[in-house]
Amino acid sequence: MSFLAILAGIFEGFGVTATITFYGMLYAVPFALVFGILQHFTAGPARVVVTSIIEFWRSSPVIILLFVFYYSLPSFGITLSGITVGAMALGLNIGGYGSQSVRAALQALDPGQVEAGRALGLRRLQILALIELPQAFKAMTPTFINQFIQLIKGTALVSLITLTDMTFRAKEISQLQYNPVGTYTALLVAYFLVCYPATIFGRWVEKRVSIEGRGQRDL
Repeated sequence: MSFLAILAGIFEGFGVTATITFYGMLYAVPFALVFGILQHFTAGPARVVVTSIIEFWRSSPVIILLFVFYYSLPSFGITLSGITVGAMALGLNIGGYGSQSVRAALQALDPGQVEAGRALGLRRLQILALIELPQAFKAMTPTFINQFIQLIKGTALVSLITLTDMTFRAKEISQLQYNPVGTYTALLVAYFLVCYPATIFGRWVEKRVSIEGRGQRDL
């Protein structure tokens, strides 16, 4: 097979890679927001519980999470699809890191803004939704974009639970063609072709957020 034919064969698994990425973000973003906010607001035993949950997902190797949820849970009568396992393991792992970005962005805000919101008669949740989160979002954007790209690259691990993503297709082609050098070079190119446009888009989003932020300050 020619290099382009190998590359085309690898991209037959792009649908699975894209699906895992999409559903992974559906796990990652809510987890990061909810637990980042909880870690910012809680104290004492409640904060210990929240932090423990975050650290479990953040510190656990993704490959072990995949194996446990896909191969071990059926022993307890719980069977999840490969797509669900891949999206959940990758998404919650990324969400654990994202929660720290949310917490740090909220802590970096001027405490005086909360007092100003209270002076206007706003409740604490209203202050969070209307004042704090819109500002914190600007600080969180670069981190979330980087984690989105990390999630795309991390999908290569789902081939270990027999999902036919791009990496799985590369393994199949390599075994059939006995050409590991050409095949895995093509796989490297394939991930570059997927991730680089995402990086360019991410930079554009960062610039847009930065410009809008400056415009609001000028007003």
